[in-house]
This record gives sequence, C-alpha cells and structure tokens, in this order.
Amino acid sequence: MSEKLMVTGAAGKLGRSVVSLLLDEFGIAPADLVAGTRDPGKLADLAARGVTVRAVDFGKPETLASAFAGVDRLLIVSTDAIGSRLAGQRAAVAAAKSAGVKGIVYTSAPDPHGADHPLFFAGDHAGTETAIFDSGVPYRILRNHWYQENLLMSLPAVLKQGTWYTSEKPGTKVSYVAHDDCARAAAAALVRPWADDKTIYDITGDEAFTTEEIAGLASSILGKPISVVRLSPEVLAANLKAAGLPEFLITLTLSMDATNSAGLLAKPSGAVQELTGRKPRPLAAFLEANRAALTA
Repeated sequence: MSEKLMVTGAAGKLGRSVVSLLLDEFGIAPADLVAGTRDPGKLADLAARGVTVRAVDFGKPETLASAFAGVDRLLIVSTDAIGSRLAGQRAAVAAAKSAGVKGIVYTSAPDPHGADHPLFFAGDHAGTETAIFDSGVPYRILRNHWYQENLLMSLPAVLKQGTWYTSEKPGTKVSYVAHDDCARAAAAALVRPWADDKTIYDITGDEAFTTEEIAGLASSILGKPISVVRLSPEVLAANLKAAGLPEFLITLTLSMDATNSAGLLAKPSGAVQELTGRKPRPLAAFLEANRAALTA
C-alpha cells in the first residue's frame, strides 16, 4: 500500500509549488496526497484532481491530530506569521506524533540556534526544530537560504539609482537559492525512501557571492553600473526610514545583513543536487530570466 503524503500551507507559494511537483514531476498519485490549508476553498482545483484537501489551522491545535490522521509523511511548511508562529508549529509537531506520522520534513532557516542570533525570527525556527528533535519522530530539516527571488524586491531600485547600500561586513559572502529549487528539494525530501532519518540539509545554490560580486554580475548581464556603499546599521536604518520604508522592512533588512555578516549563508552545499539529482539554478540564470522585471 502506498504511503500517504501531506503538505501543509498548500495554498501558499512554496506549498503549492511542492504539491504541483509531487503530482506532475514526482508522479505521486492524487489519492496518495493530502493538501492542508486554512482555507480549503483555495484548493478546489486540487480537489478536482483527486487530491484530499483538509482544513489545517495551526492556530487551532485541537483540530490538528485529526487533520493529520492517516498521514505517513508530513511536510510542515513554516508559516508567514513571523513572531507568532512558534506555538502553532510546535502544536503541529505534537499533533503529528499523536497521529502516528512516521516522518516530518520542515522548512527552516540557516542554522537558527544560539543565543543572540542575528536573524530576529530565528527563534521561530529553532523552537520548531527543537520540538521535532524532541518528538522522536524521524525528520529531514531543510534550512533554506535566501531566495534568489528576494532580489526582485531590492535590485530594481538599486539598478535605478546605481548604488547598493548595505550594512554587511566587507567580504561577506551569501549563497542564494532559487525558490523552485527549494520546492523541488522539499518534494524530494518527502518522497525519498526513509529509514530512521535524522538529517539536516542546508538548501543553497552552488555559489556564494559578495555584494560587490552580485553587483558586478548584475551590471554585466543587465547593462547598468552599480556601486556598493557600506554603511553602519544605524546610518542605513536612518536612510531607509527617511525613504519611507516600513519599520518591519527596516528591521528585516538589518537583520538579514547581520545574519549574512555572521557567515551563516557563506558556504554552498550540495544538498539540492543530492536530494533532487539536479544542480541548482545559477544566480546568473536568475538575472537573465528576470531581466524585464529587474529593469522595469
């Protein structure tokens, strides 16, 4: 009998991508797949294909054990409720164990453990990972590095003004990874044969770059010069505030710069290829594919 696989957050961008890959690339039968979401109506198209759609709300922990009933392997996609998601994700882990789930895959962040972590939401992931470790359920933790697609939010403005302001330390390297590679790695982690897995994967690209190197690559491909200017966190925060950025985005920018400076994303791994059999998309290919959006 086939194992039953479940993806939470299946109406979100990552969860939806994973479900599509499971069906269309990995050949999982719809009858063997459960898609969980707070709003089942958003997944009517999957239900029409024969996928079981269940209401899954981490904010209602009393409902989760029944939502996970009959599931063999569970992908917990970390929610976007930054700062308030830990309790719900812990509840999901506990419910998975109670329901008899045989393996948990979790989408985490670069090495989130340790006191005074520079990433302000690292505790959400560290706490969830710890709950999984303590549950005794076999696991595959996927520590996704920054998406290449994040550059779509910042690089267009950089290209227009010709200057990239950062509070990173000089020489800081970062390995970006494509969103599709993260989704494919998650799907592969869910379907690959399991034993008593207790494995952590750093989901990265094949290359790591300094900001200057990314600026040079972008300039070469997109034809617009970029100079990099390093500022103190305090000065950068003041400049971003003066430019009208919301406080949350200022905090996020500085926190990510500090995380980069700590070297937590500096070392590429071979995890994407190990899991999927495919090399991750190079950053240059991302820039080429998104030329129009980046230079609009």
